[in-house]
Amino acid sequence: MGAVTPRGTAGAVAARRLELADIVRAHGDVYRRTHRLATVQDAALRAIATCRTAALGGHRERCDRCGAVRVSYNSCRNRHCPKCQTLAKDRWLAARRAELLPIPYFHVVFTLPHALNPLAQGNPRVLYALLFRAAADTLLTFGRDPRHLGGTLGITAILHTWGQNLSQHLHVHCLVTGGALVRDGSRWIASRPSFLFPVHALSVVFRAKFLAGLERTFTDARLRFAAGTGALADRRAFTRFLDHLRAKDWVVYAKRPFAGPEQVLAYLGRYTHRVALSNDRLVSVDGGTVRVRWTDYADHDRRKVLALTADEFLRRFLLHVLPTGFMRIRHFGLLANRRRRVTVARCRQILATPAPAPVDDPRALAALDPPRCPFCGEGPWRVVEVFPPVPSTGAPTPPDSS
Repeated sequence: MGAVTPRGTAGAVAARRLELADIVRAHGDVYRRTHRLATVQDAALRAIATCRTAALGGHRERCDRCGAVRVSYNSCRNRHCPKCQTLAKDRWLAARRAELLPIPYFHVVFTLPHALNPLAQGNPRVLYALLFRAAADTLLTFGRDPRHLGGTLGITAILHTWGQNLSQHLHVHCLVTGGALVRDGSRWIASRPSFLFPVHALSVVFRAKFLAGLERTFTDARLRFAAGTGALADRRAFTRFLDHLRAKDWVVYAKRPFAGPEQVLAYLGRYTHRVALSNDRLVSVDGGTVRVRWTDYADHDRRKVLALTADEFLRRFLLHVLPTGFMRIRHFGLLANRRRRVTVARCRQILATPAPAPVDDPRALAALDPPRCPFCGEGPWRVVEVFPPVPSTGAPTPPDSS
């Protein structure tokens, strides 16, 4: 967002909140010159640096009532930019709202051991896909077991690759239906209200499924071994690595069930389109040091400030840039894309609940009810001038705040 100026005044210069883009503009070029980046990482840095600057073009708006003027520059729409996820989240939530059933939902988190982090850095697409598949297959296996439910669950899985301090922490959050549809679609089997499956048993099966998949990728020569993982290219070394992972307890965490659909939507809004770092966690950048707020869950959830060199800060941030085209939100079971419309309709029929009213596209709603002017509180903003993108040979600068 650029300047907002009342008619006839220059406006006051407001202190602008520190953003990730500021750090990328200040230190991104040096980082690119001194590090080897994947194409998608380089693209993310360039997009974040130019987001909402003249480099992407924009427009000037005027309040119809009082004449206040503001300049807005276009968004980069990169999915790793902390400023560009709101509309995508709103549209996604509108679609999920139409699929919610009047049942309990459970939140289960599957986490990979940190010993897999170096291998994941060289093979993110392979290991992230394995994580999704192992977590979903584990839940579906338990759901289909007649000792538990005896039917097919619905699962929405969301990949997160970070911890609070931007370290690599690979895990998937799974939103799971509290019940299952029997194979012939004739009835719904409800889970117990406060319990889905035993967590320890889930972790044992999850570990077995993931490691079996990892071994297959090795046999099929789908893994790349570089830098610190080079020794694992040897079959015997890789087998010892698998044995080491198999001997560890893997973490599966089941949170308390949600109270109802609105609580589910609140959860989805927090987790689905989150990026590794939000701008409101940035404290300062002073010379070559970046300070970030974080919560230390291992120390009684204490709030702390982490100081990192700009180089290390960017390294950690780029760990969480996903491979091109990789889907970090996936659906399984009843909610699998190919069958979701039919199975959700059938579940609603069995549960005797009508489908919710359709939700309009948030962009269409915004067009019908444009934001009000902050000065007079009444006039709508109208576009009076459009700016084309401005090519720049250097790092783009944010718009003036006056």
